[in-house]
Amino acid sequence: MKTSLFIFVIASIISLSSIRSQSQSPVLDTDGKPLVSGHNYYIVPAMSGRGGGFKLVPTTQNQTCPLDVVQENNEHLNGQPLSFSLAIPFKGGVVRESADVNIIFTGATSCDQPAVWRVEEAVGHRVVSSRGNLGGPSPGTVNNWFKIEKFENSYKIVFCPKVCNTCRLNCGDVGSKIAKNGRITLVLNTKPLKVKFKKA
Repeated sequence: MKTSLFIFVIASIISLSSIRSQSQSPVLDTDGKPLVSGHNYYIVPAMSGRGGGFKLVPTTQNQTCPLDVVQENNEHLNGQPLSFSLAIPFKGGVVRESADVNIIFTGATSCDQPAVWRVEEAVGHRVVSSRGNLGGPSPGTVNNWFKIEKFENSYKIVFCPKVCNTCRLNCGDVGSKIAKNGRITLVLNTKPLKVKFKKA
């Protein structure tokens, strides 16, 4: 009896989880088509005057590995293509709103490793780097997971993953900050950068 009840409860949880995930709206690109895991996209600001797309740059002039995620200063430049990898795959690989995803620069590596977005502590703020690890949703990889959420008439990227229910997270929206050297760095703050997704 206890075994049957346990199986029923587990099946109900899985069923409800599946229904909830399917009810989440797909994230749409600029052509109105759903984002698909593994496909290449440019992430660019949805508003003019907010810089261009995202790219990798070395942290310092002497560094050979491009580890920092920044924006193009020229708003007409798309940056480098990126793809998404889902923590929990949806049918057809569709990326849905609020789903945990790795964000990866395609065709680029950081020191011979996949260039996966990661939240890191810096002086006075938290920045987005490419030092993350691909896959393996767990407490040990929690800083590598992001979500895409609807924001006004477009989207925002959020750090508040669900891959660890017991982790105490300081969630935040991905925004931008102009450094003294003119570099537009991606940081976590309370003012999100409104973005859109262009098929590469």
